[in-house]
Amino acid sequence: MGLFKKLFNKNEANTNQHEPSKEDIAAAGEFYMPLQGKVVPITEVPDPVFSQKMMGDGFAIIPENDIVRSPVNGEVTNIFPTKHAISLKSDDGRELLIHVGLETVSLKGEGFTALAKDGAKVKKGDQLLKVDFDQIADKVPSTITAVVFTNLKDAEKVVVQDNKVTIQS
Repeated sequence: MGLFKKLFNKNEANTNQHEPSKEDIAAAGEFYMPLQGKVVPITEVPDPVFSQKMMGDGFAIIPENDIVRSPVNGEVTNIFPTKHAISLKSDDGRELLIHVGLETVSLKGEGFTALAKDGAKVKKGDQLLKVDFDQIADKVPSTITAVVFTNLKDAEKVVVQDNKVTIQS
């Protein structure tokens, strides 16, 4: 079964108060949820760049914790200067973008702490970013966090059902 083909759900992520155990990460299959929270289709993100899949297909998380973790084994390809978004490339070539909140670029890094660096090799569950959602919530339209696969094949699509996500061909 290829990368991202397995199901995953919000119970496979941990809050920031506990480090994920090896068992938690192994139970997550091939993909580790970057944040704990409610998983929704990308089409529900109240921003047309995401909802109309202009950057690619994906899903979103309504966050319940403040640590963004690597969903894959791979490399951090870019932490944006404003720390509101991170690009990753998995070991098998999947490229993804984790974009925290809407219009968070306007915060110029306020409320965000990078926990990884560009070019860092990461394993699923590794901490990437700390977000003070309490601090930023009143300053942006939404804290919904988009996870976009930027290099899916034409026949592939992301399906969200019952708080679970799959990539189907």
